[in-house]
Amino acid sequence: MTLHADAPAPAALDTDPVVPVREAGKPVVVHVPATGGIDEAVAWLTAHRESVQAELHRSGAVLLRGLPVTDAASFAAARDALISRRAGYKEKATPRTDFGEGVFSSTDLPAVQPIRLHNENSYTLDFPGVLLFGCVTAPEEGGATTVGDMREALRLLPPELVARFEKTGWLLVRNYSELAGLPWYRTFATEDKAVAEAYCTENTVGYEWLDDDSMVTRQRRSAIITHPVTGERCWFNHFAFWNSRTLDPDVREVLEETYGEDGLPFNTYLGDGSRLTDDEVDAINAVYDQVTVRETWQQGDLMLVDNLLCAHGREAFKGDRKILVAMGEPVALADCAPTSQPSTTVHTGA
Repeated sequence: MTLHADAPAPAALDTDPVVPVREAGKPVVVHVPATGGIDEAVAWLTAHRESVQAELHRSGAVLLRGLPVTDAASFAAARDALISRRAGYKEKATPRTDFGEGVFSSTDLPAVQPIRLHNENSYTLDFPGVLLFGCVTAPEEGGATTVGDMREALRLLPPELVARFEKTGWLLVRNYSELAGLPWYRTFATEDKAVAEAYCTENTVGYEWLDDDSMVTRQRRSAIITHPVTGERCWFNHFAFWNSRTLDPDVREVLEETYGEDGLPFNTYLGDGSRLTDDEVDAINAVYDQVTVRETWQQGDLMLVDNLLCAHGREAFKGDRKILVAMGEPVALADCAPTSQPSTTVHTGA
């Protein structure tokens, strides 16, 4: 990161400690001293980066309050002070606006639709280690970016359920469509089938082309990983997020009538191909609810999230809302001691 010539040297600002504020039901909040503009704020972030990172590894998420972040450019400048390596957004699953320079909208799903906790790109072979969210426009009501500690989730889940996931992992099946979810060419950012096939082969994603030129993919991944820095085991997956039993019953009925149970845009299974019962899926979602914390966005807020230690989501909201996101510090699944290996097929027990 190169500071502007008139920006204060980081050492000049490194006179006040990072003081985390901890309140039940909220992520850790750090109040940033008032600065004269984004250059001075970037200098403060640079000077305190190691302290913020240490708190991130301790708490899983840190909200930085009081920054002059007003647009994509100032957000990107703050990102570059906090994140050393950018991470790509692979195998796209939701619509986002791309503002350039690795800055996106958090998601463009309808305001009335809450988003359940999930770990970004948990289904890929490498994924962002850190996410940075920034509030440019705070909503009138709701709209918090929720977070939940996945170390705690793993401790709270029923042991027999954890054992099954630990042995077999989880299986994601995607049906790509113009009408529901995303078409394959948007997910893989290409209109060339051969390029999409090469990506799938390289990234252990099984694929099948259907008669109407749509695509089905299958990929088995570990449901539990170990953080490569802290050494802590974490629940890390999209299993409940995309499971058909998590859907509103009326929505599920319409989708299943339209596409069939095997044709849903997303569905998940245990790694051996079996389905969980409604009660078992409800138990996972109940744990997510139990570990969820939230803080109302204020304009200028940044929130760092360790993508392995914490899952994130979004509340429904009213009014304008503009939350930016950037992804960084990529991590390879292979470096996280996965309990089951990536595969394009179900776990047979062999």
